[in-house]
Amino acid sequence: MFLHVTDVSHIGPFQLRVKFNDGVVKEVDLTGELYGEVFEPLKDPDYFKRAVVNSDTNTIEWPNGADFAPEFLYEIGKRIEVAA
Repeated sequence: MFLHVTDVSHIGPFQLRVKFNDGVVKEVDLTGELYGEVFEPLKDPDYFKRAVVNSDTNTIEWPNGADFAPEFLYEIGKRIEVAA
């Protein structure tokens, strides 16, 4: 099964709650991952909050095209229990 992001929400400075197609929800802290030219705009907290799920690529993306692979987000995220 390919891993896809199905939902994303902003939860704190450079932190996102990400839901995956296997039903797992993880909190992902990208504080240490915003290096390189394409990620520079994401260092602005207001811009960072603009993350959305791109249904074509099945991962999170920002208006400037910056994105992270679902597998990477899954790997670095901390699994959380969500009330049903």
